[in-house]
Amino acid sequence: MEFTHDARLSLQALAALVNSRRPDTLSSLDELDAYCARWQWSGSRTHDAAELADVRSLRDRLAVLWDLTEIEVVQLVNRLLREGGALPQLVRHDEFDWHIHATDAGAPLAVRMTVEFAMSMIDVVRADGLDRLRHCAASGCDQVLIDLSRNRSRRFCDAGCGNRINVAAYRARRRAAG
Repeated sequence: MEFTHDARLSLQALAALVNSRRPDTLSSLDELDAYCARWQWSGSRTHDAAELADVRSLRDRLAVLWDLTEIEVVQLVNRLLREGGALPQLVRHDEFDWHIHATDAGAPLAVRMTVEFAMSMIDVVRADGLDRLRHCAASGCDQVLIDLSRNRSRRFCDAGCGNRINVAAYRARRRAAG
């Protein structure tokens, strides 16, 4: 299944949020602002310590998605949708054409994130795509990734692990040859 643009963006933002745990790159309001700008979060913001704490709490809650069974993912997604008071509706804003928002733009940021991530996980479950949620294959890396490649072949996170592994393999081949 090909994911819609908004689902792809949401899934990538979800992985980025979870990966912000180690190293902690979401410890200040400036870092939260940068994350929101990078992943194009629309709607109201309070820009305060409580908002940051709520988002940090959410990322810890969502990190388990990579280790759950299908039924556990479904149960968590349904719980998140209920907690967020999800009410899906079509919207168009900024440079985005019609897409789904499931909360009011005035809802707290962490609530909007919760529901948005849960909605994107609905697409993953419906597409039988939980195998797309992966841990980086590089030794010593604890980052997660969402494999959105057509052939489901992505193995490494965005932290440069793939390049590091390829360079190490190249150097090993050169040593063995010379």
